[in-house]
Amino acid sequence: MLFRVKTMADAGGVGVLALQARDAEEAAALARRQGHVVLSVARGGFAPFGARAARFPLLLFSQELLALLESGISVVEAIETLAEKEARPTVRNALATILGRLREGSTLSNVLSEMPEHFPDLFVATIRASERTSDLDESLRRFIAYQTQLDALRSKLVSAAIYPLLLIGVGGLVIIFLLGFVVPRFAHIYEDMGGELPWLSQLLIEWGGLIEEHGLVALAALIGAGIGLYKVFQRPAIRARLGEMVWRLPKIGERLRVFHLARCYRTLGMLLRGGIPIVPALEMIEGLLAATLRPQLAKSTADVRQGIPISQAMDGHGLTTPVALRLLRVGEQAGNMGEMMERIATFHDEETARWTELVVRLFGPLLMLIIGVLIGIIVVLLYLPIFQLAENIR
Repeated sequence: MLFRVKTMADAGGVGVLALQARDAEEAAALARRQGHVVLSVARGGFAPFGARAARFPLLLFSQELLALLESGISVVEAIETLAEKEARPTVRNALATILGRLREGSTLSNVLSEMPEHFPDLFVATIRASERTSDLDESLRRFIAYQTQLDALRSKLVSAAIYPLLLIGVGGLVIIFLLGFVVPRFAHIYEDMGGELPWLSQLLIEWGGLIEEHGLVALAALIGAGIGLYKVFQRPAIRARLGEMVWRLPKIGERLRVFHLARCYRTLGMLLRGGIPIVPALEMIEGLLAATLRPQLAKSTADVRQGIPISQAMDGHGLTTPVALRLLRVGEQAGNMGEMMERIATFHDEETARWTELVVRLFGPLLMLIIGVLIGIIVVLLYLPIFQLAENIR
């Protein structure tokens, strides 16, 4: 669930964070672990990260800002240029706000932190780290690469899910058409013919008659049931329980764990390469992990704070894979932990994409077979009395 957390900003003002948590207490605890003084916690208020990016094109903004900075102009001039050409009111107003605060003398990271509905904490932390080292261009390149890789993986997963969903939709419509239109017509024919029907055909005919007589009521009940299920699944306790059940599935649960770990490593790698120390970086990504993994990350963070190597801390609490553990140890020895974490994420993202593609290739034909069998059973049961009648006449 998404929570809006009001915090005390460094300059004495009020800041706002958007955090994913199971309840208000967990959202407040997440904000405190990130070093904020919590003033209040409210449910909702902002869309999730994907919807936020849809309203404010963060990736496009980063790419355009980087292009302008590479041409040699200042940050203020670059944002002013972007604001002048922008036609969308939401984006133009956000850029105008940034421009005004920059002209007042505020730093870019402080301005962006005051607009959490447009700029997530990771982006703000990246900009803040670049202000310490004066390498805003490089920080923007890292964030663009990070977001591009995430978008590419998301696109692969969505593309893989389209085909099965299309099959289910088309097959479901065909079955509904047969039961709601074709079966009642056959029912009237068999009533005029008289005679005893096979019991499976009789059951199908009675079902078709029921749909014909009470079709609108059945449709309303189906829509109401769908809305009710949607409302039930929106409840945090129900969603948490379902999430726990999915995570316990032998194969799917492990793949979900690897997917979240890859996201964790990619984000950590970007933050570390941006100059953010390991402990604040670990605290920053806690809100991005699934609720199942957050306690393990908190324990790993506590171990790292006590001086335990990160490879040992994460492995001790189940936040590594065999490949990740080896690369983490290499990164510790070579001193390039950020790069190694990004390599771990890339390896597991590719593995997840391959696994998803394989599942879709196997699931697609199986789903077609199931739908074909269901449609075939309906057609055979419809024509079975005709075959029986022809046999009796012969």
